[in-house]
Formats: sequence, structure tokens, C-alpha cells
Amino acid sequence: MSEPLPLLHRTVRPEWIDYNGHMSEAFYVLVFGHATDAMMIETGLHGGYRESTGCSLYTVEAHVRYLNDVSEGAHLAIRTRLLGVDAKKARFTHEMFVVEDEDEGAEPAPDAAPVATTELLALHVDQNAGRTTPFPDDIRDRLTGLVEAAPDWAGRSIAEVPRTA
Repeated sequence: MSEPLPLLHRTVRPEWIDYNGHMSEAFYVLVFGHATDAMMIETGLHGGYRESTGCSLYTVEAHVRYLNDVSEGAHLAIRTRLLGVDAKKARFTHEMFVVEDEDEGAEPAPDAAPVATTELLALHVDQNAGRTTPFPDDIRDRLTGLVEAAPDWAGRSIAEVPRTA
């Protein structure tokens, strides 16, 4: 495995707070989207790649878990893990943690629990052709080198709720 991807850091803005006084669900997804963008940059799928090839990652499935409230001004660190890669797709997760320090190097405490997680499936798409296309070898190799074991929560489905009459 290669060096893990760097953590993404964000601070919760006042406009991200909802009527319940904590971060709105849409902004968890926004921050996770920023983490996907950062992962793409780190693995060679950056703007220059998109411009020169016409290819990009398209998210086709996502499962978000909101585990704890996040307040205005909280400092977030998002960890990204690649779980699997094949010729045309990648499966990965983001885990969001609240950290004490807004420093870009701030790490979650070793025993810290995430406040939210997401698991994503993305396809490598040739935007000009309108269909999937294989990753170039160097990018697939970089992604494959980052693959690690899935956290225990990955791969779950949404729990069934019994119907009531």
C-alpha cells in the first residue's frame, strides 16, 4: 500500500447550520464532495487530467451515515480510504471527525469516533463518448496502491423499518 491520502480539513461555517442548531445534512455531503475532489487531485484525476482526456469520476452510488451533531466552528478532518478498484470503477469511503485544532495537520484522536461516514461507488467516464472507459494504467496503479481493508461499517444496507398499519 502507498502512503495514505492526506486528511482534508474544513471548519463548519455559520451558513452550514440548520434550524436545529447543527450542521445541515447537505453540508456533510458538500464536505464529503470536497474530500472526493482532494482524492482525485492526489491520484492524478485532477483538472489537467480532465481537460486533456475528457475523462472524470462520476459518483453513481453513495450511502451516508450521520452519527453525531456537528456545531458551528467545529474543525473537521476527513479521512479517505480506497476499498477497491477495477478497470473502470472505484469504491471508497470518507470518515468525518471533529478535531481540536484547526491546523491542517490535525489528526483525529486514536480512539475518536467519526461524526459521519459515506461510502461511494464511482465510475471512470469518458465525457465525450458518454460511457465508462478504463483508467489509464498509471492512475489505476496509484488507486490500487491505496486500497486498504474496509472499515466494519462499509457495505451495509439501510436497515429495514417494519411497516405499520
